[in-house]
Amino acid sequence: MKDALLATLIEEYSTVEAFASILMLESRALTAVSPLEQLPSIVEKKTELIGVLAKLEAARDTQLAELGLPAGWSGMELAASTDARVATQWTLLQKAAERARRANTNNGELIRVRMDYNQRALAALQVNVPRKANFYGPDGRIPAHSGL
Repeated sequence: MKDALLATLIEEYSTVEAFASILMLESRALTAVSPLEQLPSIVEKKTELIGVLAKLEAARDTQLAELGLPAGWSGMELAASTDARVATQWTLLQKAAERARRANTNNGELIRVRMDYNQRALAALQVNVPRKANFYGPDGRIPAHSGL
């Protein structure tokens, strides 16, 4: 039974590493002048990997239950305390997850900075210029109140 848990942990680790790699690509895209060509495929791959990770986590929790252990972190800590192979893989998975978490936090900050910049650029473009007489309106006509 622990062999199945170990196999799931190895697959989960591999998937988290792939996710972290995608996050690094996303980071490069977010710092590019024009990221729009790259981001859709990155988001698609991230979504796919999140789905895989959710399935692996559910499988891990099922395997823990079959071993008579609680689901989640506490169950993994108990399983790791009784098997060195599981402990090693669990440690690797935790480190990979932490790297992915930091990369994701960094990307969130890059997105926030880019959005802030875009908001300020839009605000600068939307400055209300006082309307002067004889200026054409959006319909191409001089407004009636202009005195003409």
